[in-house]
Amino acid sequence: MSIAIENFVKAIYKNNSHDAKNTKPGNIAKKLGISNAAATDMAKKLAVKKLLHYEKYQELQLTDKGRKMALDIVRKHRLWEAFLFKMFDMSLHDIHKEAELLEHQTSDLLANKISAYLGHPKFDPHGDPIPNADGEITTTDTSIALSNAEEGKQYIISRLMSDDKEFFEFCAHHKLKYGHELKVSKQFKKNKMTELSVENNTILLNQDFTTLIYVNEIN
Repeated sequence: MSIAIENFVKAIYKNNSHDAKNTKPGNIAKKLGISNAAATDMAKKLAVKKLLHYEKYQELQLTDKGRKMALDIVRKHRLWEAFLFKMFDMSLHDIHKEAELLEHQTSDLLANKISAYLGHPKFDPHGDPIPNADGEITTTDTSIALSNAEEGKQYIISRLMSDDKEFFEFCAHHKLKYGHELKVSKQFKKNKMTELSVENNTILLNQDFTTLIYVNEIN
């Protein structure tokens, strides 16, 4: 399959995994930086290949065949991120950018070798689950968006769901990293802002950030 096809099915899978589940062709076009017409044309072609279900004006849904392809690409991408982060201590943005290139050139054999070398990790450095060799995610995600966290409770950061360079730079600067603890001080619901403390520093975030940072409560 071409890189364009692999990126298209991966984009549908990832968009469907988010809370919004926005998998209409226009949303996929926006994610991939292509025109709406190009996205619709690709969706129709992949429907013929039995990789997805296409209906005009409806959400795109992957078939079992399409989902398997998407998970295979996601697995390779996240394994590369884990490898690059471990070996070279690269930034989260840089490992994502490099993994975008490497995922399409990686055989199943090499993916399995990388996984074994890393000790078969369950998560990548962003906190995203890594599918196993059978295309299965064996972990249970109980995390919630920081925007939905409760005041006065302690949480641990479980996922950073973005590929934006400035987002990662901001998070790194303020110690908002996968595995770090934080406390939610106040939720300003009307203004859609969250006040939190990390390592005795107070931070005020708007919803653009708090919907991308996922956390688990510390009991």
